[in-house]
Amino acid sequence: MTAEPFRSQLAALEQRGRLRRLSPRAGRDFASNDYLALAGDPMIAQAVADAVARGVPLGSGGSRLLRGNAPEHEGLEAKAADFFRTQAALFLANGYVGNLALFSTLPQRGDLIVADELIHASAHDGMRMSKAAAVFAKHNDVQSFADLITAFRAEGGKGRIWIAVETLYSMDGDMAPLADLAKLAATHDAMLLLDEAHGTGVFGPGGRGLSAGLDGLHNVITLHTCGKAMGAEGALICGPRIHIDYLVNRARAFIFSTAPSPLMAVAVSAALDRIEQAGDLRDRLTTLRQDAAEAICAPLGLSAPRSQILPVILGDDARAMAMAATLQQAGFDVRGIRPPTVPPGTSRLRISLTLNASRSDVAALGRELQRVMR
Repeated sequence: MTAEPFRSQLAALEQRGRLRRLSPRAGRDFASNDYLALAGDPMIAQAVADAVARGVPLGSGGSRLLRGNAPEHEGLEAKAADFFRTQAALFLANGYVGNLALFSTLPQRGDLIVADELIHASAHDGMRMSKAAAVFAKHNDVQSFADLITAFRAEGGKGRIWIAVETLYSMDGDMAPLADLAKLAATHDAMLLLDEAHGTGVFGPGGRGLSAGLDGLHNVITLHTCGKAMGAEGALICGPRIHIDYLVNRARAFIFSTAPSPLMAVAVSAALDRIEQAGDLRDRLTTLRQDAAEAICAPLGLSAPRSQILPVILGDDARAMAMAATLQQAGFDVRGIRPPTVPPGTSRLRISLTLNASRSDVAALGRELQRVMR
């Protein structure tokens, strides 16, 4: 009896083609976010091995505000602040926790968060916990952001505006109009919250991300996740010191979480060095993107990808999952994405270009996709 509500809900998900299941890694990698293939990088692994040899512990032993604050955490944060050219940085367990901390803590009662309608689920969860009101602008539409801010002021809103976007959208592969949003923020004395999860390591000078041109601005806070192109784990919130200090004092997602492993802080520190010198890897990823434009996009009538994320939108949930299964059986690890991860009616194949796949793999996937689509 007690299991019935869960059983019926799972059955409903399965009937709609939306039941999730864990599946093992198999086939050529067109699914991960390990864009530069650094998850198995020997330089990062050696840095961790050296740390183990000198006695750095695996566990942190507690939250950062108790005994969990290790020299490796503080060293990483100082290095990250320098790398991303900001006043301060804060290391957290992952990007989800990072967004939860940001959105639930920094915007205050009476403020307004204006977020892109396609912003990540973790930002939505943080906004639900926030004392500030939240509204959603049309995707990548600067005028929509401006109209929502104007309406807030016209209705008597006096609080600060927080403009929140992903710099590179994880399911669509397109980029936020950062220069125009920065101008809008300056006009309205607004803060910019920029989620660089899929931009860090891949774009910007030294892999500093798409927001690199906004380094050091007093109204910019960035979130750089470490488990994608950086090949490690965790997240770095970077911004003005006053905001980082406030998070340390008020962010429940930080205060009441066991600190990340000091060894992971070592890994992320090494990953920063690795991506700074990874121009050759970024060039190879650009070549893969050009190959995908020719082998995948052109035959399917799709626009050439602007990033390493290539969505093939199919619409129907069941069709997307069936096509993903067919590709997996053919040796290509391509995953189907359904609502609520993407809006209803936009179920898709999410093709992720990583250096774990070769140019010949991209060409072979293109041929298989054409066969499957026919």
